[in-house]
Amino acid sequence: MGVRFLLDGDVVEIADVDPTATLLDHLRYRMGCTGTKEGCAEGDCGACTVLVGELNGDGVQWRAVNSCITFLPMLDGRALMTVESLAGADGALTPLQACMAANGSSQCGFCTPGFVMSLHGRCIGAVGHDLPVADVIAGNLCRCTGYGPILAAGETTAAVTQDDAAVAHTLKDLSSPDTVSGEYQGRRWFAPRTMEALVALLAEYPDARMVAGATDVGLWVTKGMRTLDTLIFLGDIAELRGIEEEAEGLRLGAGVRYADAHAAMARLHPDLGELVRRIGGLQVRNAGTVGGNIANGSPIGDGPPALIAMGAELTLRSIEGARTMPLEAYFLDYGKQDRRPGEFVESVWIPRPAKHAVIHISKLSRRFDSDISAVCGAFNLSIEGERITSARVAFGGMAGTPRRASECEAALTGQPFTRATFENAADALRADFAPLSDVRGSSDYRLEAAANLLLRLWHGAQGDTVSVLDGLAAHG
Repeated sequence: MGVRFLLDGDVVEIADVDPTATLLDHLRYRMGCTGTKEGCAEGDCGACTVLVGELNGDGVQWRAVNSCITFLPMLDGRALMTVESLAGADGALTPLQACMAANGSSQCGFCTPGFVMSLHGRCIGAVGHDLPVADVIAGNLCRCTGYGPILAAGETTAAVTQDDAAVAHTLKDLSSPDTVSGEYQGRRWFAPRTMEALVALLAEYPDARMVAGATDVGLWVTKGMRTLDTLIFLGDIAELRGIEEEAEGLRLGAGVRYADAHAAMARLHPDLGELVRRIGGLQVRNAGTVGGNIANGSPIGDGPPALIAMGAELTLRSIEGARTMPLEAYFLDYGKQDRRPGEFVESVWIPRPAKHAVIHISKLSRRFDSDISAVCGAFNLSIEGERITSARVAFGGMAGTPRRASECEAALTGQPFTRATFENAADALRADFAPLSDVRGSSDYRLEAAANLLLRLWHGAQGDTVSVLDGLAAHG
């Protein structure tokens, strides 16, 4: 009953844990660790970045996360590193901090601790350390410096060898094979360790809110001020974190974080890897899961349109057993999915593309990095000779759910691979969708953008590097 984690060599024990209390608030208001800042309270700005370590064999795997949308029970059995953790015995700065202090990386200083933690993670080999510096800090926003000095500090600071043997030893002592749980003012939370335990919990509490990375549920609390009565945290179920690459395709457990799925998805197809690279910042990909992105059912979730176009299948499980369906069948209407009480997303299967398939996946957003899609288009065409024999076309941001474009598919199937065919198919999109207008784009913009994404596929197949401008001219 309660939460235990390791901070700077000491075990922190918290009883009577509010299941939706954030790590950020606990650090600042309970522990006096005020170096971690609140900028947005929604996982966008990175000012609250901390490093969380998990057992990985005999070692520790660190990853940068947003503490503002990390609930305290998600920290149980883990190690924590804040910007205060980096101070030497005499208060000396790390080489990274010293470089940033000397080269003008900080002006007002508010965002600096978050940048330090993201870049320190890169120095010690945390998840994502092999990414370019610009990708590592894409989830950290600064309103003063223009990023140049920060990038320079990250690029010039050498890697650091960190001895985590003592941390790993303590984490082994903290780990529990059994479900950890708690109750706070009549609200319950559970953290099962096995899929069998999860099935049993959902049979008893079929309306419980399941939480994987909290990259969306966190905002329900910090922005929507919602009260959640019963929560089940999924981060300790190893069976949900499997990645199986086979000749026929790729199977991802629902609990696989996007940062961990990136390499395997890129091997399946480069466009899929590039899409994953642009899902939030690294902190979001370090927490958000493939299954959570699907189960949430958002019409602007980046993963589902691409997976639908790839022909993915979804497996759900409950105490009654497992059932499998085409991924597109899971999304019924806005806010409504085909998931029965007591059922959870177990895994997703992505077939390997056919040898002669033409695949293109594009995300359009107002800001290139760390932003939500206005339109996400995914196309998977089978070609024999010079004719399109089958087509799978899916979009996000065009309807109340991620959805296939049946009229567009029909206009492509059986037709020659010519510009005229693609122009006809682009026009057919108007029969498939009547998108809403909102802050990310008008209905007309979305229809025009969707058509141009399809034309960009054709131009890309011709090796045309100005495909977007050409498509805009054709439909403008």
